[in-house]
Amino acid sequence: MEISKEELLRKFNERSRTTLMDTLHIQYTDVGPDYLVAEMPVGPQVHQPYGVLHGGATAALAESVGSAASALHIDRNTQQVYGIEISCNHLRSISEGKVVATAKAIHLGRSTHLWEIEVRDTEGKLISHCKLTNMVVSKRN
Repeated sequence: MEISKEELLRKFNERSRTTLMDTLHIQYTDVGPDYLVAEMPVGPQVHQPYGVLHGGATAALAESVGSAASALHIDRNTQQVYGIEISCNHLRSISEGKVVATAKAIHLGRSTHLWEIEVRDTEGKLISHCKLTNMVVSKRN
């Protein structure tokens, strides 16, 4: 039985409770066969000292959405995913509002997944361009 899009998003958001995603108020909002979307509010709680979105908060958003997207493509009973490399190019600053991160699959192999994550403001302007590599491993008993 296939799970509905709404139920899948509800489960992702529920699993994020009491985690960094919860702390940063990250919410998963859309999902498809090769992408996942999450949003994060931007305000003082995620600012760096100059009053704009901290690159580390952006990287946390990107890794969160990319890692969750990988979870869609593994057997979660026998496998798990670990982020092993992330790179982010921060192209524009934002101080208030919301950013939307879209992870799109570049490579979905047996042992590694590669994701491109675009972080945009609500007007569609590119804030950061990120790349995440995840390692797929067998769960230990």
